[in-house]
Amino acid sequence: MATKAVPPEGFRLLPGIFDRDRQEALVALIRQILEDAPLFQPVMPRTGKPFSVRMSNCGPLGWVSDIGGYRYQATHPVTGRPWPAMPQMLSELWRTVAPESPPAEACLINYYAPDAKMGLHQDRDEEAFDAPVVSVSLGDTATFRVGGTSRKGPTASMRLASGDVVVLGGEARLAYHGIDRILKGSSTLLKNGGRINLTLRRVTKG
Repeated sequence: MATKAVPPEGFRLLPGIFDRDRQEALVALIRQILEDAPLFQPVMPRTGKPFSVRMSNCGPLGWVSDIGGYRYQATHPVTGRPWPAMPQMLSELWRTVAPESPPAEACLINYYAPDAKMGLHQDRDEEAFDAPVVSVSLGDTATFRVGGTSRKGPTASMRLASGDVVVLGGEARLAYHGIDRILKGSSTLLKNGGRINLTLRRVTKG
């Protein structure tokens, strides 16, 4: 781990929460979800520049980004169908790491090809920030960067391996964070390589 700063209070890295068997079971569940809610290519608001990741969602609400802006909605932007239900395994994870929060309402599914990345950003499209953001890594290891609530502040860098869980709560709930790079070939979990990131969020006020 190469660190330039200490992550903000409320940041938790929980290594290896999902062992290999549970990782494989979770990937199988995600593949079923993607059959009904296929990955789509989000674009940046106003500019229409495509993200380098493809995404989908499960749960009552899903996060989307298009020329009109960032938002949550109950249906897939391409198929128009409701998002598939959130797997019980993820609901159980939420109850374990966020026991005092109301249930998660959205699970954003991001697929990172080996050359994909995600710039520093805040998760702030939700109505309230009392509940944490909970992130699950599957597949190739990613170099993850997290800072404070200012985009220009110092950041800490660390590697997230398959099965690791990150919790952004408290002061860290609005921390800037992103993915600098994917370490191609660092995992054998996904047949075609790359990384799946699952981000659990409470959207509405509890």
